[in-house]
Amino acid sequence: MRYLTRTIVAVSAISLFTDVASEMLYPIMPIYLKSIGFSVLLIGILEGIAEATAGLSKGYFGQLSDRIGKRVPFVKWGYAMSAISKPMMAVLTAPLWIFGARFMDRLGKGVRTASRDALLSDESSPENKGKVFGFHRAMDTLGAAIGPFMALIFLALYPGNYRMLFIIAFIPGAIAVALTFLVKESKHTEKAKKEQAQKRPNFFSFLSYWKVAPKSFKTLVPILLLFTLFNSSDVFLLLKIKEAGLSDLYMVGIYIFYNLIYALAAWPMGMLADKLGMKRVLAFGLLLFGGAYLAMPAASTLLHFGLIFTIYALYAASTEGISKAWITNISDRKDSATAIGFFTAFSSIATLFASIIAGVIWETVSPAAVFMLSGSVALVCVGMIVLLKKRL
Repeated sequence: MRYLTRTIVAVSAISLFTDVASEMLYPIMPIYLKSIGFSVLLIGILEGIAEATAGLSKGYFGQLSDRIGKRVPFVKWGYAMSAISKPMMAVLTAPLWIFGARFMDRLGKGVRTASRDALLSDESSPENKGKVFGFHRAMDTLGAAIGPFMALIFLALYPGNYRMLFIIAFIPGAIAVALTFLVKESKHTEKAKKEQAQKRPNFFSFLSYWKVAPKSFKTLVPILLLFTLFNSSDVFLLLKIKEAGLSDLYMVGIYIFYNLIYALAAWPMGMLADKLGMKRVLAFGLLLFGGAYLAMPAASTLLHFGLIFTIYALYAASTEGISKAWITNISDRKDSATAIGFFTAFSSIATLFASIIAGVIWETVSPAAVFMLSGSVALVCVGMIVLLKKRL
């Protein structure tokens, strides 16, 4: 447990409270948006653009963090922007205003994510990185379970009062912002600052990282991006539950259950990755994703969705934190934020297209086709990862 430094615990607590705020809103977001006139396709475009915004800014701010040798300012400003955006969505319901609020929320995520993950990497060693990222993911996802639970209680008392939830969500977001003042710069970051005093990058200069990236990075990242291109927003999973005729309370309840399983499994999966290798655990996770998505079209009862979301939670625990830990292990420490920013930038662009594609297929073909396509591509990616060199 000595690998859990004060900074790692503080950053993990910040993520917990931020996810309490964000995930209070996530399960009801598609319902709220549909109630103010958004179609499923427009929801897909909104979520995709929001994620693309976060991704592109992750690349820029990640490289900027490496260049100036600081992580903490990006963490502070990023979490503050996301906290402020929550009540904005309750003020006005015009599409452009909603897009603006989501833009600020996701831009905040873009500002903080690469620096936060690089800070976690700076505070750990290659031997325990899976545990560190697993612990952070567990805390983050615990917040993702608490948030929807609070939303569930609120909706039970005040059915349909979605706007008030956006205002309430500001409270845990503000707590997260206050906790950022406990985070200190890593000694490794300060050392890197002295070693590379370079000019500030322009917005797209992080793209040049591909030229100097290690070969292992160039081998792994395209596979992960292929998978992401067909892994649309989880909003479509929630819409599938609604399509099956389950109530809003059941939908939020299933989402809480999913996040609890995810939170419980993330840390053990990180430990397993340190022991067995990240390649094996990540491939296992993608295999679970394929199984969950291929089974989704046949789901129609609460039991069906419970089983599928259990599998889906284990997939998330086996991949989300571990993929970032793996990337930081195969990149130079001085470029860790840039490497994560590069990956997450392209990952979010892929998510944009994935969500738009899913929205189009959902409305023009069928919901089942969305899940069948995603599940099949995931199985292809499993084979590609298995064929990677053992020591990658």
